[in-house]
Amino acid sequence: MPSQFVTILIDTFNHQLFIEEAIESALKQDFPASETEILVVDDGSTDNTPELVRKFAPRVRLLRKINGGQASAFNAGISEARGEIVAFLDGDDWWAPGKLTAVTKAFAAEADVGLVGHGITEVYADGRQWTQLPREMCRFRIASTAEAKMFRMRRGFLGTSRMAYRRDILRRIGCVPETLKFEADEYLFTLAGLFADVLILPESYTFYRLHDKNLFQITSGDAKAIRRKQQILAALAQSLRERLKESGLPFEIARIILECVEVEAELLRLEVDNGFPWETISTELTIMRVFHSYASIWRRLFSYARLIPAFVLPARTYYGWRRRLAISPFYQEFRRKLLPFPVPSHVDRNEKLAP
Repeated sequence: MPSQFVTILIDTFNHQLFIEEAIESALKQDFPASETEILVVDDGSTDNTPELVRKFAPRVRLLRKINGGQASAFNAGISEARGEIVAFLDGDDWWAPGKLTAVTKAFAAEADVGLVGHGITEVYADGRQWTQLPREMCRFRIASTAEAKMFRMRRGFLGTSRMAYRRDILRRIGCVPETLKFEADEYLFTLAGLFADVLILPESYTFYRLHDKNLFQITSGDAKAIRRKQQILAALAQSLRERLKESGLPFEIARIILECVEVEAELLRLEVDNGFPWETISTELTIMRVFHSYASIWRRLFSYARLIPAFVLPARTYYGWRRRLAISPFYQEFRRKLLPFPVPSHVDRNEKLAP
């Protein structure tokens, strides 16, 4: 296999509880140290994160900057990266052994591949783990409506701690809009699919930690966090819309790509800013079509039944009811026994209970 120099780019902000595990997982990769650099971009941490990173010098290089969010951290790190391949890792996640070897083999074997992703293991605070894997290796370029639909159903395998790029592709994409305090990864991996083939490996090489400081997570129902995520998703949709138009991508392909981001943003807007019943119904029907087209007739009927209150309730009231219902032990037991949450046909999902 031809030698490829790799930059491991770790973005971090106030990750003093997690950053050492992230760095150690990079250092323990079965890949020659002489062919890697580890660059940690600290996005203005106010805790002990920088001091913990400095313990790993000179093997790890620390780049400190004023807090600006994920996009600004990516831009700072990419401009400093020397590798032909740039592999991203969030400071609160960690990699499984063999990650770099698998990714670099894929790049070496396939010259047209510009982005490699893979399966993911979500790790909960109580120790439970959910692993999601593509059932088979998947390869596409966003050049048709069929491939755009394939992309939007598999984009969960392309987030920060999963994605690795050829540096040339990152150059073609250019700077990430710094309005994206998070979701910068989706901006990158969406545009990468226009410029090169995307390959998704059917193994899990990333442990994605779920904790209360995840900016992306809004399970607590905090209105401020929901509104922040809604605004970021709206900004992401706008930024992508402009780039897709500049690229000359056919309208129907662009619509399929943008629809998944736009409908998520609209859902959150209705949840915090309210809306008319017809807006709720339209949004929910779009979500069913975009994300759950594979659902059985019984799951579809259940979803329609759950939507009945939306015909009379204001959006915010309806989604408040939905959130309370979702955390109800009775509802959770009902779903677990009688109507489990559907799994797409292209995904394998396995649970590992806490030790």
